[in-house]
Amino acid sequence: MFSIRVYGILVNEQQQVLVSDEYIRGMYITKFPGGGLEFGEGTRDCLKREFMEEMQLNVEVGEHIYTTDYFQMSAFDNSKQIISIYYFAKALEPIQAPLRTTPFDFDEQQMRVYNETGETETFRFINWHEFSGETVTLPIDKIVANLLKQKV
Repeated sequence: MFSIRVYGILVNEQQQVLVSDEYIRGMYITKFPGGGLEFGEGTRDCLKREFMEEMQLNVEVGEHIYTTDYFQMSAFDNSKQIISIYYFAKALEPIQAPLRTTPFDFDEQQMRVYNETGETETFRFINWHEFSGETVTLPIDKIVANLLKQKV
C-alpha cells in the first residue's frame, strides 16, 4: 500500500524557508508544509489545498523539485510505502497564519487543537544560511533540503 504526500518549498524575499513544526502521533516533527494526496486529486491541487487548510494561504505551485526514487516506509504506518513529491510554492498573498521564531512554540489556539485531536502544528521561517537537512526531521525532507542547498 502507498501513501502519496505532496510538499511545498516556499522561500520568501528574505531568503528564508518555510517549515511546519508539528506534534503528531506522539512525535515532534519539523517538515515542509503539505500532506496527503486525496482520491481524485492532482498533486498540484493537493498542495494548494494543503496550504489553504493549514495556513489559509493561496499559493502558486511552481517547478517540480523531487519525487521519492527509493523505498521509504512510513514513519507512522509500517504497512505503507511513502512516495513524496516536492514543488516550489509561492505565496499569492501575505501570510496571515501566526509565524513563530522558536520550534514547537504552539499558541493557545494550537494547544486547544492538540487537546481535541492529539495533534497540532505551527509555522516558522528558517534563514537560508541556517537551513539544511539537519533542520528537518523526515528522511525524504532531509534529502530535499540537502538537494536545495547544493543547487543554490
